[in-house]
Amino acid sequence: MAAPVRAYIGLGANLGDSAATLRAVLAELAATDGILAVTASPFYRTAPVDASGPDFVNAVAALDTTLAPLDLLDQLQALELRHGRERPYRNAPRTLDLDLLLHGDTTLAHERLTLPHPRMRLRAFVLRPLRDLAPALTLAGRGIDAWLGDLTDQPIERLA
Repeated sequence: MAAPVRAYIGLGANLGDSAATLRAVLAELAATDGILAVTASPFYRTAPVDASGPDFVNAVAALDTTLAPLDLLDQLQALELRHGRERPYRNAPRTLDLDLLLHGDTTLAHERLTLPHPRMRLRAFVLRPLRDLAPALTLAGRGIDAWLGDLTDQPIERLA
């Protein structure tokens, strides 16, 4: 078995009971073969970015996993489908969105997956919960707080 790596997953939903969906998915991730541990950030409410529809509930999960990046992506996409994810158009409202943000120190440019996630530094709804889990993490040579300082136009509210 491969040595476990720390991966980070962005979770979001803005259709249905979004918080309940995220709680269910976190439990399903913890029960997935090849995922040894799951730690979740608090949940946050954010307005859609480059999209329409209701506000999102977002979080980030840290996973200790033995799954390779594309195998983990397959598991994430299967979870999205089980939770009714449809893709009628780019950035459509969604019952569930799971994005593989980081997989250890893997750098990957594949037709299905780019690592690190190419837009995570531009999204407060990713960076704020990621900071809860990994405050010392650097992305492209900058700390998370520095990236967040660039995104003051993206309000984000921590949920109780």
